[in-house]
Amino acid sequence: MSFDGIVTNAVIRELADSINGGRIDKIYQPEKDEIMFTVHNKGENYKIVLSASSNNPRIYITNISKKNPINPPMFCMLLRKHLTGGIVLNIEQYEMDRVVFIDVSANDELGQPTEKRLIIEIMGKHSNIVLIDKKNLRIIDSIKRVTEDMSRVRQILPGLIYEYPPIKDKVNPRYTNYNEFIDLIKNESKNTPIYKFIYFNYLGLSPLISKEICFLSNIEIDRTINSLSDEDLLVIYKNFINIMEKVNNGSYTPMFITTNNTMEIVAFHSIDINQFGNKNKVYIKSISKVLDMYYSKKDILDRISQKSISIKKTVQIKLDRAKSKLGKQMEELLESKDREKYKIYADLISANIYKIPRGVDKIELENFYDENLGTIEIPLDVKISAVENAQKYYKKYSKLKHANKLLLEQIPETQAEIEYLENVLLSMENATKVEELDEIKEELISEGYIKGNEKKIKKKKESVSSPQHYISSDGFNIYVGKNNRQNDYLTLKFAHKEDLWLHVQNMPGSHVIIKSEEKAIPDSTIEEAAMLAAYFSKGKNSNHVPVDYTKRKNVRKPKNAKTGMVIYDNYKTLIVNPSLEAIQKLNKVED
Repeated sequence: MSFDGIVTNAVIRELADSINGGRIDKIYQPEKDEIMFTVHNKGENYKIVLSASSNNPRIYITNISKKNPINPPMFCMLLRKHLTGGIVLNIEQYEMDRVVFIDVSANDELGQPTEKRLIIEIMGKHSNIVLIDKKNLRIIDSIKRVTEDMSRVRQILPGLIYEYPPIKDKVNPRYTNYNEFIDLIKNESKNTPIYKFIYFNYLGLSPLISKEICFLSNIEIDRTINSLSDEDLLVIYKNFINIMEKVNNGSYTPMFITTNNTMEIVAFHSIDINQFGNKNKVYIKSISKVLDMYYSKKDILDRISQKSISIKKTVQIKLDRAKSKLGKQMEELLESKDREKYKIYADLISANIYKIPRGVDKIELENFYDENLGTIEIPLDVKISAVENAQKYYKKYSKLKHANKLLLEQIPETQAEIEYLENVLLSMENATKVEELDEIKEELISEGYIKGNEKKIKKKKESVSSPQHYISSDGFNIYVGKNNRQNDYLTLKFAHKEDLWLHVQNMPGSHVIIKSEEKAIPDSTIEEAAMLAAYFSKGKNSNHVPVDYTKRKNVRKPKNAKTGMVIYDNYKTLIVNPSLEAIQKLNKVED
């Protein structure tokens, strides 16, 4: 994606039109690297997101609300102290870089007006949000403190003088000319591809825009500099300047491009992008709305992915151990089923004790347990007597008999544990909110799989995040659990006894409920619900997935069963082929 200097320029123009002269009312810090504040201006409230996330740094007006921590972080408290009630005086971009300055006038502790500058540096893993005193450029604090150990080039610490991010030898493309362009070409390596030359040498230009300039010039992006004629360079420069004229004039056309089958955004920008063709283009008046559509989902999924790495690793290790344990138990069970032969060995040795010489490693004896009175060869331990060999076999028989009884109890427990852990991994894949991942973590702590404060969890109110809600083509409400806690809630508390319950057969998956509302549920709705059950299961990438369905009254939770685990009877089975395209055709009700 290209949150480059041009997109940044479009954002600050939009912000300037919306919040310049406005009053900062509220400031929150929903994430450790993200600030949200509300500005009231001209009768409107504007919510601004500032993120220093290493994966998704950004700034724009948002419509998304996030859950805030009970205790605000220190940087949030600092911003509230210095900026709450302040008036936004100015918003500007540093050079053509992805650095934004927001100047705010607010009263200090003595009631005297002071001017602060909030700086948002959108620079990948080096992104930051810094508050400085505009008069002397002294850093008050930042959302990420940068020490000398972290960077010898530029430290960000309270009390230091703020230094602008280095721009190296890059040229501001808003004020360039053809002679400068040619001079840069001459100083560049002749084997450099032309599209790389553009964003290597000009500040704030992304690979996407560099490729767009080549596309508009009908030049292949991988053409090297030494392969271009003077005419080629002139055409490239003219298209480059045409784009920069749009930037200088603020002539923006915010847009994004989606995939063929879904509304997933594959590219966005504040100017029209033609290199992907005209299909699946969507134009929106506000660049903030474009960014909100893209980042609202991407940022959450990235945070879920980052947050779940350690939990997934722990669960996977325990799952591997459980599978290994089950394999050993099954081997021991097979051996225990063959235990009768050891009792026969012991009985025959005892009955023929005086016929067995010491020091032999085997003996062939008549088997009086055999109807045909055949013989049987019995292995012996040469180091012990015949009596001791008999005792050894009696002990082995007794041990295997006892083991068989234990294994018949333990194996179902291990199988249930494997099913549970596989369900947990699937739940993490299905999570679309950080709160859902927190629920999974709390559940694992309660079940004893990971360490945590179990007492603290028990003190929390029993709240469950919202299951996914769909409406079938026949108008029936369908609900899909995305984790074990949601599954328990849907099946055991939410569903009525006459509602229809669905689950993929013999594999981890979501509980699905069709609300009957005392009506007969048509086959088409059952098929759609079965499609959801199959898609939100381990079999989502398979064909011919069996899905069981029955009335909720036929589903029950065994005693001491783990979260999300149930048993059911009186069911029917439907075979479906999971399909994302089919799922997307259903009417999904957003939270």
